[in-house]
Amino acid sequence: MPDPELAGGIRRCRRGQLQNAMHDLRTMKNFPDAAFSPEVIDLMSRALESSIATLPDPVSTSHITLIAESILRTANDGEREVGALQRIALLELALAERE
Repeated sequence: MPDPELAGGIRRCRRGQLQNAMHDLRTMKNFPDAAFSPEVIDLMSRALESSIATLPDPVSTSHITLIAESILRTANDGEREVGALQRIALLELALAERE
């Protein structure tokens, strides 16, 4: 059974990285005209959190940013399924790591 204190520390760390990535997204210049409803923002947040949860530790901020950019771009193209947003983001991350 995992140590609850350690698990809580990992969640806090990831939450901090997630907040940094969300701040980076708000300041990105690639999506100046993007506008999302609160419901879509919730979908994107869930997709981001579930994507990050699949990554091995330690999770880098650059990986979180790549995932967040993918989710934002895909949602801007009209995708609204959390699972699809997650799959596309993780696939793009895997492809980016090969380059």
